[in-house]
Amino acid sequence: MKENTILNVKDLSISFGKNEVIHKISYHLNKNEILGIVGESGSGKSVSSLAILGLLPKKISKITSGSIHYNNENLTTLASKAFQKIRGKKIAMIFQEPMSSLNPSMSCGKQVQEILLQHTSLSKQAAKDETLLLFEKVKLPNTIRVYNSYPHEISGGQKQRVMIAMAIACKPDILIADEPTTALDVTVQKEIIKLLKVLQVETKLSVIFITHDLALISEIADRVLVMYKGDIVEQGGVSTIFKTPKHAYTKALINSRPSLGIRLKTLPTINDYLNGTTSNEVITTKQRQLQHEKLYNQEPLLEVINVEKEYISKSGWFTKPQSFKAVNGISFKLYEGETLGLVGESGCGKSTLGNAILQLDKATAGHILYKGIDITKLSHSEIKKLRKDIQIIFQDPYASLNPRMPIGEAIIEPMKVHNLFNSDRERKEKTIDILNRVGLSEDYFNRYPHEFSGGQRQRIGIARTIALQPKLIVCDESVSALDISVQAQVLNLLNELKETFGFTYIFISHDLAVVKYMSDQLLVMNKGMIEELDDADTIYNAPKKEYTKKLIEAIPKGL
Repeated sequence: MKENTILNVKDLSISFGKNEVIHKISYHLNKNEILGIVGESGSGKSVSSLAILGLLPKKISKITSGSIHYNNENLTTLASKAFQKIRGKKIAMIFQEPMSSLNPSMSCGKQVQEILLQHTSLSKQAAKDETLLLFEKVKLPNTIRVYNSYPHEISGGQKQRVMIAMAIACKPDILIADEPTTALDVTVQKEIIKLLKVLQVETKLSVIFITHDLALISEIADRVLVMYKGDIVEQGGVSTIFKTPKHAYTKALINSRPSLGIRLKTLPTINDYLNGTTSNEVITTKQRQLQHEKLYNQEPLLEVINVEKEYISKSGWFTKPQSFKAVNGISFKLYEGETLGLVGESGCGKSTLGNAILQLDKATAGHILYKGIDITKLSHSEIKKLRKDIQIIFQDPYASLNPRMPIGEAIIEPMKVHNLFNSDRERKEKTIDILNRVGLSEDYFNRYPHEFSGGQRQRIGIARTIALQPKLIVCDESVSALDISVQAQVLNLLNELKETFGFTYIFISHDLAVVKYMSDQLLVMNKGMIEELDDADTIYNAPKKEYTKKLIEAIPKGL
């Protein structure tokens, strides 16, 4: 190993059963360096990093060739007991999902304290003091409160900071950050990236930063390697990879994300790049203006007037109830064939507003007019009929599908509820037609949700929604958990279905680049109120409010 190298992976192959998932990959990590590993789900980036920590599932996987040297010690030959001295102390990891990585029955402070007690000779009190110092270091507000709080009592960004505090507690040499910002708002993501960079400089950490977002890597890494189907297809300095990518897959990763500058009619996908079939057709400003003149020259399909949603919390027998307005005096109009983008940070009230429109959670004040009828005053049976017209595509398609029901049946079920079509045979024919429309074949009809990838499950969710031929669809963070290329496919599909069926969308997301690409009008929410409402391009090019400027500035732009 070179003097400056702290980790050296050479000809590493990993198999799950007979299936080889990592094929002889080689790379190194230098001291005091941030190395970015980029690739989509299934590319092998997380599996190869779990191998470094000896965390591969023993019974179903094995390292079939190669070596992983940390400071001249081959980690692939270490016994489990020896690994325990390295894991957490010398090499630490921040996992993708902090809620499932933190113990829900233990306070956040105790969890960090436990790591210190296990790996150092500190007393209980000294470990507590050190934990509070760590919480200060990762810029957690009110450190005593967070120390005593359980994971469910703090926000996503704060949970991720607790995970970072836990990972750096023993001053490790190497920190592996596996998708540490995927589910976070752009502003929180920017804070976490900044924090990791500061910690790396201060403590001279070596960091492996894993993500599927190349633009994000450009803001943090010194070098980057690109993984695809278990191979490293390209590696080099960030500037080189961004400005002169050689592999078609790298080019696809850079270009599949919606551009903030131009609006392509169809987003390029990975397969388009690999097959050389990309289309560069642009929607011009003139075309957009003509389309908007047509859109806004009709009566609104939906009118939201001074809508409020108030929650009352009562924490104890003798305490006074506290009221909190999640949505406060929101008004806007939505026109048939329009996509209204709804953006804002977590907790701004965007999903609460969506649920009020869907009548899943009744508004406490105001009116919601659908086709001129105030739907807040409808009876239970009338709301049931309305469900056919106003539908939702959920964020997590797996949680919204019945794991015991084949997907064909799951799509037919709402058709039966709303008495659509004359027979089961007709419904099946319609379901197969819908599956084809969302890019899935008839062969999938009898398969179960667990047999599909995340992108395919999202297509099934879309198929289930459009089966009822609704007029208005609320897309609630419906692409936020998807890889860049799968996201491009789903966004293209939503736009194609909008043209074919004349759908109207309310598109809720914290990803501003995606919302700008999809939206006609854009509604920016902050603390339950409207911050700005205007044409999406107008807001992006000339935001009026500081809050909107902050959101736009936080978007990873790439080089």
